[in-house]
Amino acid sequence: MPEPTLSRKLSAEGIGSFFLFAGVIGSGVMAEQLAGGNVALALLANTIATGAILYVLIAMLGPISGAHFNPAVTFAFLLRKQIGAREAGLYIATQVAIGSLGALAVHLMFDLEILQFSTKARAGIGQWTGELIATLGLVLTILLLLRHRAEAIPAGVALYITSAYWFTSSTSFANPAITVVRSLSDTFAGIAPADVPMFVVAQFVGAAIATRLAAWLLAQPKN
Repeated sequence: MPEPTLSRKLSAEGIGSFFLFAGVIGSGVMAEQLAGGNVALALLANTIATGAILYVLIAMLGPISGAHFNPAVTFAFLLRKQIGAREAGLYIATQVAIGSLGALAVHLMFDLEILQFSTKARAGIGQWTGELIATLGLVLTILLLLRHRAEAIPAGVALYITSAYWFTSSTSFANPAITVVRSLSDTFAGIAPADVPMFVVAQFVGAAIATRLAAWLLAQPKN
């Protein structure tokens, strides 16, 4: 199968980011509306929808772009020299820009104010540690499965995020692009803009640690 062109890769990244980000934010809105104030039930509904859309998008678009939909994942592949700096930059720009349209589409669908900013505070060492661990685990899952069981990546990523929603203090954003986009939605999945930078720093640190750890785990023994 010939290598997809860059334009097709970027289109796949844009489509995936749009539907993933819309899935995360939209399911949060729907869950909050239907849960009657039960936050645990709303989070469970948000979790299931996110895991499901992740599986579908990775299985569908992975053969075209690699299905990153996440600057932390793109950063990991850049560190591994499996993607060039220019292509990585275009991936990340596409993820943020088209993902933002996903948030706006959710606001339009649910008759909310189209342009808004979140007021939900998410800060502190516990939240930042949660994001570092969430992203470390996500990137490690991808890199280790890629070596030996690439066909399991859609299910592995979907199940990891489904679990990490519940075992991390931050509910596992694990994605700098969606962190930025969530700040543009004052809904269940939102994050205050002032709290975005430290989340993003923690996510990139987690991705860097995971990349180094995967390289060590997968290193071929010297004769």
